[in-house]
Amino acid sequence: MKKTMTVLVVIAVFVIGVLVAGPFYVVDEGEQAVVVQMGRLVGVITEAGLHLKVPFIDEVVRYPKRIMAWDGEAKSMPTREKQYIWVDVTARWKIADSQKFYESIKTIDAAYSKLGEVIDSEVRTVVAENYLRESVRNSNIIMEREASIDSLGLGDEVDPEVLSDTIQPTTNYEPIIRGRRQLAEEILARSRRMVPEYGIELIDVVTRQIRYSDELTQSVYARMIKERNQIAQAFRSEGEGRKASWLGRMDSERRSILSAAYERAETVRGTADAEAARIYAEAYNRDRNFFDYWRAVESYRSTLPKFSKTLSTDMDYFRYLYSPR
Repeated sequence: MKKTMTVLVVIAVFVIGVLVAGPFYVVDEGEQAVVVQMGRLVGVITEAGLHLKVPFIDEVVRYPKRIMAWDGEAKSMPTREKQYIWVDVTARWKIADSQKFYESIKTIDAAYSKLGEVIDSEVRTVVAENYLRESVRNSNIIMEREASIDSLGLGDEVDPEVLSDTIQPTTNYEPIIRGRRQLAEEILARSRRMVPEYGIELIDVVTRQIRYSDELTQSVYARMIKERNQIAQAFRSEGEGRKASWLGRMDSERRSILSAAYERAETVRGTADAEAARIYAEAYNRDRNFFDYWRAVESYRSTLPKFSKTLSTDMDYFRYLYSPR
């Protein structure tokens, strides 16, 4: 009887120990797991739910099934013409094969490090194989000069055709063959060939930012300033041309108005002089002596107030002042 009780107690303790060790485990939605037994992978769990394991022997390693983001650091790298640029990329990835992932990498942190090695290497390779214009441009729209002139927002006051004849490009832009988007697709394709052996699926690789190095930035700024100064000079030249045109028209109109006014004034003056001559002639013919007298008196009224003193009036001009008649 005592032996039976002892066996039951032992069995109970064992069962309690097994239950405490946890023979069951739960895989949540958005998770996947691998079961490792004594360092050897014995099972892969991809479905959520309650599962059974061997206590004290089996180890359950969980991994996320969701899409994760990898953010790289901006790094300086040379282009084909040895111009250094800073490139910052980001990527999305997920664990496609948890068995390969555990056997080759094991941890998420190690996966981020491996992705950094693979993607950075491919980015550097692709950038070094292509010219700077391929990395920073995605189309040849910058080469369309008429479009660039219209994009200045000139309005209707300035003729874009006039400026397009005045503004000369300071840089001969070369056409791109592939472009920034196609380079990103090539980086993705190259990186995808490297990661399947780690159980990783790379969804996309996106170039988040590309910026020039400090030396190249100054060169670009200098070129932009030169182009803007050229555009400003074109505006000034166009304005000066319009100013000269308006001033010429104003001077021509002024001369025309003055000429017409002078002609009219001369006509009126000639008519008045003719009328005055007629009146004088008519008055003269009526009474010559009175006419001469009246003209002399009118002359005295206009000239005598201007004399400060008169020393003598013994001349023909003053004959009417003391004439007994």
